[in-house]
Amino acid sequence: MFTCGMKESHQNSISFPCLPAPELEALVGFSYSRNLTISWDSVFEVTIVALQLQFRQAVLLCLNFMEEQMNPASCLDVASFAEAYGLSELLDEAKDFVLRNFREVSTSAKFRDLPVEKLLELLHCDGLCVSSELAVFRAVISWIEANPEERLTHAGLLMSAVRFPLMTFREFREVRAINLQMECFADKNVELYGSALKEFGFSLPNSQDCYRVRKPKDVLVVVGGDQLNCDVGQRVPSREMWFSNSLRSGTGLVKEMEWRRLGEIPDKPKFRHGVAVMQGKLYVAGGCYFYAKDDVMKSAYRTDSWMSLADMNEARSNFSMAVHEERLYAIGGDREINTNTETVEMYNQDTNSWSIYTAGAVKGGIFISGGFDCSYSCLASMFLYHPDRGTTHLSDMTQDRAQHCMEPLRGHLIVAGGVCNLRKFYTDQLACEMYDPEADSWTALTPLPVPHVGAASAVLEEKVYVLGGYSQEDYTESGLVHRFEHSTRRWENVGKVPSAVTDIRACILRLPQHLRH
Repeated sequence: MFTCGMKESHQNSISFPCLPAPELEALVGFSYSRNLTISWDSVFEVTIVALQLQFRQAVLLCLNFMEEQMNPASCLDVASFAEAYGLSELLDEAKDFVLRNFREVSTSAKFRDLPVEKLLELLHCDGLCVSSELAVFRAVISWIEANPEERLTHAGLLMSAVRFPLMTFREFREVRAINLQMECFADKNVELYGSALKEFGFSLPNSQDCYRVRKPKDVLVVVGGDQLNCDVGQRVPSREMWFSNSLRSGTGLVKEMEWRRLGEIPDKPKFRHGVAVMQGKLYVAGGCYFYAKDDVMKSAYRTDSWMSLADMNEARSNFSMAVHEERLYAIGGDREINTNTETVEMYNQDTNSWSIYTAGAVKGGIFISGGFDCSYSCLASMFLYHPDRGTTHLSDMTQDRAQHCMEPLRGHLIVAGGVCNLRKFYTDQLACEMYDPEADSWTALTPLPVPHVGAASAVLEEKVYVLGGYSQEDYTESGLVHRFEHSTRRWENVGKVPSAVTDIRACILRLPQHLRH
């Protein structure tokens, strides 16, 4: 089992009422008041008592706390606890968290207490999610250095689980230096560098050990889109939908995405449309099917065997679609080609109807950044919109931009890509920045390596993906997918979009397992 123990105190906690005070106070030792507060200091003991006394409500609350508040310092304890008490769903969640956040987890004190068998199990897993195999090697070294006298005997076995062919030559230089140092330090005949060099230089490039393949529980879905062609009449907008079945880390820094076809939109081909996910269902609305004045749509669909919904009140394209408090909102955009609108519509699934809202907000609303004004100049503005309370003007971005991406990440907002003003023209906006809602301030981030104008974006496993688009400068397609990770603050190329390139839309869905195999 994973090593289990109590963690340092954290601020996160939950409270729940109406639990039998005498039993909990006697068995757990907490003084009982009207509400019992659960934190990382107490959740394991309270869960044990609740399981013994069969307090179902308390058990569910504790399990929800462990899932929702799981972090790199607690996930190994949660895995150990779930394994000990036969909580299979919680164990799966904890193991998945460890694999998704391996680099952060490997720096925790609990990681250095792992039994060698559990460490090997992690290292051998194809789904181990790391930006570089060097992070796996460093994790092994950290584990050995926690108790070198006893653990050096396991070094050779652990090194065999590191996939050295995935490293670059520069990364392998660190392996050489550390392994030779460890060989000199060891009292016994520990040979590490030679075997690592053999794996690095002579393994077959297509063997199973030469890549790691992760299949996230949720998938990235891309919907519709267009392709660039100077001859507008030759463009073929798309009805297709694709999903990323797996993420693959290959030799060196090579990353790939395995795309599979999901189906087609039951409407006309769409680009510049809106997509959103509400209660596990995908909604698709509006957009264009070509470039004429009357080619903007107001239709809407939901993935209940593609149920047709009520039309929006206004046809619109290039708009934002967001979910707030179980309501769907279509915000701004163009009601005709090159004729924009400031209106907002709300979809009520209970009545299958759209209602027009006027702009307006306080905390708990929808953030709106940049875009075009009525004269089609790019804006640097940032607003917080609330359907019932109005609009609050926040600190402007440091850069103006339109046709860009904005996604939430760890309590912040990441904006990337798009176009910006250049005298009387537009140019590619490569600059990226991050908004802090608490401080109402912006911080510059690493720029995008290539232009992404009219790209799609989504957040999968706490990483921001920007997909496709084009370059305003030379009007070439950018079929690449770039991924931003908060811990490294860098963008990396992870593959290409499967079909249409520009004005596509993306979202995150959980698909039935039969579609994944």
